[in-house]
Amino acid sequence: MQAHLMKNTVLGLILAGVSLGASAHRGWMLPSATLVEKEEAWVTIDGAISEGLFDFDHVPLRMENVTVTDPDGATAAAPAAQLGKLRSTLDLRLPKDGTYRIAMVNNNVMGSYKLNGETRRFRGTEESVASQIPAGAQDVTRSITHTRLETFVSANKTSSGALKPSGAGLELVPVTNPNELHAGDTARFRFQLDGKPLANFPFSLVPGGVKYRGTIGELRFTTDAKGEASFTLPAANMYWLSAKYPVEQPKGPPENGARRYSYSATLEVQQQ
Repeated sequence: MQAHLMKNTVLGLILAGVSLGASAHRGWMLPSATLVEKEEAWVTIDGAISEGLFDFDHVPLRMENVTVTDPDGATAAAPAAQLGKLRSTLDLRLPKDGTYRIAMVNNNVMGSYKLNGETRRFRGTEESVASQIPAGAQDVTRSITHTRLETFVSANKTSSGALKPSGAGLELVPVTNPNELHAGDTARFRFQLDGKPLANFPFSLVPGGVKYRGTIGELRFTTDAKGEASFTLPAANMYWLSAKYPVEQPKGPPENGARRYSYSATLEVQQQ
């Protein structure tokens, strides 16, 4: 159990830092298709943490707590993923027509306390750390990292039931359905933090295929006073969208009680 918590905590810390620099390792989930037009629809989701975007060049993404929200808005655990050397893979059946949200959310805590004059450290989820701090502990410090990583796929048609935000953490609220993105069209996205719009909030899109271009090709955007951004979609490709809050994250260990948030999603911009 402790090893499992450690894996999730380390993963959360990695994902919290993926948007901090162009050369950082990024965590992502990549669907085999974003729109499946078949009577019996299936999609395969690959997950990895890599330096080359959408390349399997580092370590697999441990997709142990992935959830799937179906077109009716019901959320359930995803099927178990197969863990490989460089990637994880899960096969997902899409029994209902419409849009699905595939998400992996982590809320990780790390901190320290003093007991009998000795400093001890702890890490885990918000639910688990309480049991790790003994009675009589002094000078308890803790910081919390919230990460949300997701992608979207649709079976035979698009819909909006799976796109409703949870109201917890940093979230993308797609005004334009994420499976209806076409090069040259205008897309509208909204960002919110714990259910409240984020005004003047920056986010970026990075196209896949970095190793063939030799440059990152990052595209940067900013929300308006209502937390919404309208922008012209770039050339057709798979894209990694990322954002973090606070925008300017301090260097070094976070302060006691600090909360850091990160969001990333894999999106496909299709040809007209």
